[in-house]
Amino acid sequence: MKVVFKLFATLTDLLPPERSGNAVELEVPAGTTVQDLIDKYRVPPQSAHLVLVNGTFIPPGGRATRQLADKDELAVWPPIAGG
Repeated sequence: MKVVFKLFATLTDLLPPERSGNAVELEVPAGTTVQDLIDKYRVPPQSAHLVLVNGTFIPPGGRATRQLADKDELAVWPPIAGG
């Protein structure tokens, strides 16, 4: 199945070179979870601050069990500080 994985801000550099901007389309096996992709792309746990699947927030406790489906879009933002 295919999913789109997006990393924002400082996390974008963790994506492979064949990315398109801050996103990459991936072929993943059925049963792949949100946490599987976060781990595969070595997103530090403290940097996976805001995690959305198709615009729906996935809390830290649900990431290891939330399986992705064909055409899902997983987006991850780091904490952002401002002033």
